[in-house]
Amino acid sequence: MSKIKNLNFGAVILDMDGVITKTARVHAKAWKKMFDEFLEKREGENFQPLDIKIDYNQYIDGIPRLDGIRGFLKSRNIDIPEGNPDDEPEKNTVHGLGKRKNKIFRDVIEKDGVRVYEDAVEMIKKWEKENIKLAVISSSRNCKYIMEKTGLEDKFEVRVDGNTLKEENLRGKPEPDMFVKAAEYLNVKLEDTIIIEDAIQGVQAGKKGRFACVVGVARNGKEKSLKEAGADIVVKKLTELLYLDKKTPETLPNALEEIEELFEIKGNRKITIFLDYDGTLTPIISDPDAAELPDDNRKIIAELSNITPVAIISGRDLKDLKSKIEIDTVIYAGSHGFDISGPDGLEMVHESEKEVTPALDEAEKRLKEQLKDIRGAKIERKKFAIAVHYRNVEQKDVQEVKDAVHKEADRQDILKTGSGKKVLELKPNIDWNKGYALDWLTEKLGWDKEKYLRIYLGDDITDEDGFEALRKDGVGVLVSTHGEKTSASFALRNTKEVTRFLQHLKDRIK
Repeated sequence: MSKIKNLNFGAVILDMDGVITKTARVHAKAWKKMFDEFLEKREGENFQPLDIKIDYNQYIDGIPRLDGIRGFLKSRNIDIPEGNPDDEPEKNTVHGLGKRKNKIFRDVIEKDGVRVYEDAVEMIKKWEKENIKLAVISSSRNCKYIMEKTGLEDKFEVRVDGNTLKEENLRGKPEPDMFVKAAEYLNVKLEDTIIIEDAIQGVQAGKKGRFACVVGVARNGKEKSLKEAGADIVVKKLTELLYLDKKTPETLPNALEEIEELFEIKGNRKITIFLDYDGTLTPIISDPDAAELPDDNRKIIAELSNITPVAIISGRDLKDLKSKIEIDTVIYAGSHGFDISGPDGLEMVHESEKEVTPALDEAEKRLKEQLKDIRGAKIERKKFAIAVHYRNVEQKDVQEVKDAVHKEADRQDILKTGSGKKVLELKPNIDWNKGYALDWLTEKLGWDKEKYLRIYLGDDITDEDGFEALRKDGVGVLVSTHGEKTSASFALRNTKEVTRFLQHLKDRIK
């Protein structure tokens, strides 16, 4: 048995697409391509294309292939023959369209391979070591094929997929049949089993099955909808299940008031300091370009960086970040750590640059056109991201801005959305963030946890990745609040307290 919070469990049943593998978007794109071509040929150039955010999520996502086709066509009042399993992909029948979609999907997989979520791999391996029974489920008949491509197939004792649905005459999601059958094959009780899903229909199925716990994985900002569907716990990454004891910012001890405790944690180790910029070193203001570093902070950072390592990790572009600080002894990590530069020739540009740049170029062009008439919307192009600020947008127009950004993320597999304080970003859909950048610097520069205490100060949701990286052997300090639970250990009320805190560190370690 293992535990999540106070919950004992002996088995975990994981959905495949979107939980383990990064194939959910490939499926969505394949469905859209297939249906758009079908609809255009049927209805002409004025056809209404499939909307991934609405049509795909409501009628197709997580549902058996043929049921998804029937449901979507019914929503459009389109009636076509059912056909039979021998129909070729070119045939305009339910079975033919299903094969057509599958061909598009497999062509992409054969060309690009299958990518997995590293947080899922980490938890699967952890559960395997704990002798937790594991099953993978998917409405797709490609489940075995995909899992073989990942190299994870042998981690799962049981697989229930689209083929099982047909062979066992099971009902698809949102009915719980697939999960119940997987638990039956595992020979475990439902009350000892956890379900992990990323789709609304899957969460609903898990709740109907009365399992011990249903975990919703909101990798692309579906927290609210997964909660509304009945998820008991919602996480962005499966590794968050290790840290469900996150605290509300208001309950954190103040880092200034508890400075002695922090130095007890430090012991005989040296200190490495990681700092966010906006909202941490300088207050958040309506015009990001005007956010200048206060002279007191510039002086303290310069002095600190001469006696201990200091790194600034920001969502700002590297060039912009450097121009704001202008201290040669500091390490700079721009674009959430995708672009790093520092003393002694330290340089790192993430390998995704060549792939992501054309996608960002296209998205920037479209966003400028779509948002040109929305007063107050500011589009900020960065090397590895596009930030769309809506702090100065009228409330009635905010949703239109958000929808435009999410639409661009849906359009290109290489991009995903990220959120901050009154800003949405389009950034590489890659497992890299401030926490990974922090760990990269730690390994690259030899800041071994036995010799260094790593301290990270940040104020935004994006800084949670940095706090999580330090959960076991570092200290996270949340500045102000971002409105959600945090992995930080301490808090500071504002940027003025950050200045005082850094001064205390400087005075104590010089």
